[in-house]
Amino acid sequence: MTELILFFIFGSLAIVGGLTVVAAKNPVHSAMGLMLTLFSLAVFYVVQAAHFVAAVQIIVYAGAVMTLFIFVIMLIGVDKEENLTETIRFQRPLVAIVGLSVVVVGVFVSVGGRFTWVTGTAGAGPEVNGTVEAIGDELFTTWLLPFEATSLLLIIASVGALALAHYRPRRRERSEEEAP
Repeated sequence: MTELILFFIFGSLAIVGGLTVVAAKNPVHSAMGLMLTLFSLAVFYVVQAAHFVAAVQIIVYAGAVMTLFIFVIMLIGVDKEENLTETIRFQRPLVAIVGLSVVVVGVFVSVGGRFTWVTGTAGAGPEVNGTVEAIGDELFTTWLLPFEATSLLLIIASVGALALAHYRPRRRERSEEEAP
């Protein structure tokens, strides 16, 4: 029952965030809608006991990529004057009611729900695939060769990018025949 409640709440938030990305006129609002969608996906990963993937989702996508998006938006410059008057009547009370209901549902789920925290330690019950230990064991045993090949390709790509960034073609001197 807890998973169903979380699915409907964060599924709705993911849809609202996706629609905000597409429909918002302000690029900062679009970026915030994308952030809402990425956080909702991270909650889905936690519900499925993929804690490592959820942490990577928040750190890499919601953290680093969204920070990059916001910096690019700020660099491009959204220098138009914002209208700060509230156009939706009862906007603040509505937000307060929604926020209070989220807190009430969160308390209900955490107090009344029957869930256990997954620590990822060996022998702690059913086998869990989404922990750091389980992913590390698979990555460094079964998938060691593809992991090392991928790291080698990334190093080669980084060195190539640095070489191209510092490459300056030589200027050849004009011969007397080529001079105008």
